[in-house]
Amino acid sequence: MSKKKIGIIIAVLVVLAAAAGGGAWYLLKDNGGSSADKVFVESVASLISSSSGAQNRYSGVVEAQESWKVNKEAEREIKEVFVEEGDMVEEGDPLFEYDMDDVEAELAQAELDLEGMQNEITDYRNQIEQLNKEKNAASSDEKYQYTADIQEKENSIKQTEYNIESKKAEMEKKQETIDNAVVLSKLAGVIKSINDSSSNNDMMMGEDTSYMTVLAVGDFRVKGMVSETNVQMLSEEQPVILRSRIDEEQTWPGTISKIDTQNEVSNENNGGAYFESEGGAEKATKYPFYVDLDSTEGLMMGQHLFIELDLGQTEVKEGIWLFDGYIVQEDDLSYVWAADERNKLQKRIVELGEHDENTGQYEILSGLTEEDAIAFPMEGLYEGVTAVTNAEDVDYSSPLYNQEGAEGEEGTEDGEVSDGEDPGTEDSAGEGDLGDFEDLGGEEDLDSAEDPGTGDSAGEGDLGDFESFGGEEDSDSDEDSDSDEDSDSDLILPERMENKLIR
Repeated sequence: MSKKKIGIIIAVLVVLAAAAGGGAWYLLKDNGGSSADKVFVESVASLISSSSGAQNRYSGVVEAQESWKVNKEAEREIKEVFVEEGDMVEEGDPLFEYDMDDVEAELAQAELDLEGMQNEITDYRNQIEQLNKEKNAASSDEKYQYTADIQEKENSIKQTEYNIESKKAEMEKKQETIDNAVVLSKLAGVIKSINDSSSNNDMMMGEDTSYMTVLAVGDFRVKGMVSETNVQMLSEEQPVILRSRIDEEQTWPGTISKIDTQNEVSNENNGGAYFESEGGAEKATKYPFYVDLDSTEGLMMGQHLFIELDLGQTEVKEGIWLFDGYIVQEDDLSYVWAADERNKLQKRIVELGEHDENTGQYEILSGLTEEDAIAFPMEGLYEGVTAVTNAEDVDYSSPLYNQEGAEGEEGTEDGEVSDGEDPGTEDSAGEGDLGDFEDLGGEEDLDSAEDPGTGDSAGEGDLGDFESFGGEEDSDSDEDSDSDEDSDSDLILPERMENKLIR
């Protein structure tokens, strides 16, 4: 085999290798690929141990089934408080005492007033008795005037008697107030709160204005809060799951007993919905709802909990049940984005079993193990992207998270280049470009004794073209490799592929 023949073969192989590398780079580029692209993956085991589907959670606090809110009389001052927050009290124990100095003074004055009115009646009756005596001794013309005076005195007696009855009623109330100066507990329980700063403004702001709250000792219930945007999702007699904030594996079953939409609790101190001045975030009014517990074992008064609707998420299932948001379904195939042994993302075909509509989970029959790590699907995701298990390793400034153009311009939803589309040329990288190289690699071109374009031997004409491309001159060549005729040889790189390789 001549040196020229060997040179041609080597040159063709070099070009084919360069073309393959260039084509791979081109495909990666058009798929949105970048060495900076990384995506976070989680093990299937961790996902199925914590996933219960998309669940709305509401905040709740453990409180007594019964409570007593003691309202202070606005016009009275507290003389002495006998308890503190957290104290246990029995029914009938004194809680606090009003200052009764003013009431006692008012009662003493009322007694004097009553005595004065009774003296008035006695005086009126003495006057009537005297007028009757004078009337009997008077002439018939004077008797009429005496009769009028006597009637006036009798009316005064009746009015005074009415005033006496009113005064007595007033005095009874004052005495009752004095008798009840010491407020006694109606419940056996614990002093939850003592509010020394309640005012009319607090009432307008929707806050609790009671002076003291006593929680009964006995069964617990849970008080939850729901916003006006979600209140329609709840209903009475609906089963719920109460979950510990510290250990989410610890749960208690319960049932919603009441949704109190008549007593809203503002999210802020304005009694209703409004728009925040900064950022325009909407604040919604909240309503209390109450949950009766099937069991209170392990709960403490005042403990804060999560409240979830019971959709069967605590049911223990055999096998792998995966939240359906991780599963991509196209035509008759279902797959997940899984990390391979090289920590590169790939489409992993999975076989689906039953679907739990309550929890939004699919049973995975095959194709996935608990040791596998998967990513949540996102637009522009492609096979080959680096998978990382530490979310802090993800660079959100990389091309994957900053895709440009409308849908379809940079690639398909899965990061694949559409058939027949090449942003740089008419042909796709997968067909047109490699098709051009098929002619270069065939035996017919290498063994041909003639050049259709020039009449020179295949060895001379072809080698001259590759020398020009590679920048080296063949010392054995006796021909002018730069002639215009040789530039039309079959082995000249197509213009489209030259552009791609140069890029």
